[in-house]
Amino acid sequence: MTTDEHVVLVDGAGNAIGTAPKMSVHGPDTPLHLAFSSYVFDENGRVLLSRRAAHKITWPDVWTNSCCGHPLPGEPLDQAVLRRLSYELGLTVERADLLLPRFSYRAVMGNGIVEHELCPVYRVVVSGDAHPNPEEVGETAWMPWKEFVEGVRSRLLAISPWCLEQVPHLDELGADPLTWPVADPEELPPAARG
Repeated sequence: MTTDEHVVLVDGAGNAIGTAPKMSVHGPDTPLHLAFSSYVFDENGRVLLSRRAAHKITWPDVWTNSCCGHPLPGEPLDQAVLRRLSYELGLTVERADLLLPRFSYRAVMGNGIVEHELCPVYRVVVSGDAHPNPEEVGETAWMPWKEFVEGVRSRLLAISPWCLEQVPHLDELGADPLTWPVADPEELPPAARG
């Protein structure tokens, strides 16, 4: 990531209203901006969890879903997912399946830093192992999806606030993450359609 990387600012309807440097948007008054979350699965339906690097501005050292990030201005969201999976986890994948096109959340850290994202959620299926980039990821772990969902619902697993909100929505799609229905890209917010 370069220090001048920009994120796409959006209004409440999901329309792009400008851009801002990524380093400037995460603070006590974080504006709503475009992002994504992705969940990586293997052929057995295990989910790849990642622990955010200790030097991250938001939720350092916290376990979360496989990979999150921001599209560059004008970049299709599914391509941003593939780009970040390669950079953060060393995974080369051909496609990302859209699952939750309109997910959004706002979360506040104990120190007052706010995360406020319009954050569509994607599924990726891989056959190889991750090779985490220490700039982004502290460690990774594979977990059976059912076990992960039970841990999240019971609050026995401490995970990021966005992941905590996403898991119930994903669980509603069915017990087998490999057979979840793919959402129509037309359901994406306007700013996310590339």
